[in-house]
Amino acid sequence: MSYTATVPAIDPRAFRECCGSFATGVTVITTHTSEGDHGMTVSAFMSVSLDPPLIAVSLDRRAKMLPRLKVSRRFAVNILSQGMKAHALHFAGRSDERLMDLFLSSQGLPVLRGAAAVITADLMQQVEAGDHVLFLGHVRHLIRDSAATPLLFHAGQFNSLATRPDD
Repeated sequence: MSYTATVPAIDPRAFRECCGSFATGVTVITTHTSEGDHGMTVSAFMSVSLDPPLIAVSLDRRAKMLPRLKVSRRFAVNILSQGMKAHALHFAGRSDERLMDLFLSSQGLPVLRGAAAVITADLMQQVEAGDHVLFLGHVRHLIRDSAATPLLFHAGQFNSLATRPDD
């Protein structure tokens, strides 16, 4: 005997708001092509594997960064520190001319000054996933400021870690 179930359509806005209940760190993905340095704010980032060291980022098929990553085949994930909200907005399309001299070079890639951490990776695989493309990267280099506090994003707002009094 077989059964068929019909799933009601999920409202895209409701889905986005529900997923927004999950607090994430804020990252800027950077790469370099013959056209120069490029960056894009991305919240869909995760570690995938320790052996080998793999990470993943998810980009909308319409993102300008998508063809750039496909061409460069290398990228850096810049994990933003608490004071970098302006950077997050800048790389999300709200250009801020006050932000100058943003990049350092690491492993031949542009990386953001002041980031809490930076992970550079070589593009290993692309996975088509609905209206997004997942990019799996083989980690090649790490930079971490152990004293940095991360910038967080939750329910459409930038936030920071709450501090608790010592127990």
